[in-house]
Amino acid sequence: MSDPVSSIRNLGPAFEQSCARAGIHSAQELRDLGADEAYARLLQAGTRPHFIGYYVLVMGLQGRPWNDCKGEEKKALRVKFDVIKSSVSTAPETQMISDLDAIGIRVAPKDLKQV
Repeated sequence: MSDPVSSIRNLGPAFEQSCARAGIHSAQELRDLGADEAYARLLQAGTRPHFIGYYVLVMGLQGRPWNDCKGEEKKALRVKFDVIKSSVSTAPETQMISDLDAIGIRVAPKDLKQV
C-alpha cells in the first residue's frame, strides 16, 4: 500500500483530492513528478492557480514547513510559478463553463450536474 498524498508535510485532504482529479494518487507519484510537473497537472485538471499553494507544495516535498519560504527563495519560486501558470492551457471544457466564466462565474465540470 502506498502512502497517501496527505502524508506529505503541509498537504491535507483537500490537496489530496485535487491531486486525485489530476491523476496523482500517491505520495510517491507526487514525489516522482516533482513540484513543477505536479502543479502543472493540477492546473490542467482545473485547480485555480495560487502562488501559496505552489510554494506549500514545494516546501512539503522538501520536508520543510510551508512558512519556511522567504526572501530570495520565495522570489525565485514566484518566477517559476508564473512560468508554470502561463504555460498551462486551462481552456474551458464546455460551452456552458466558457459562458459562465465570461460573466465572472467560475465553475468546474464537476459543478455542472446532468438534469
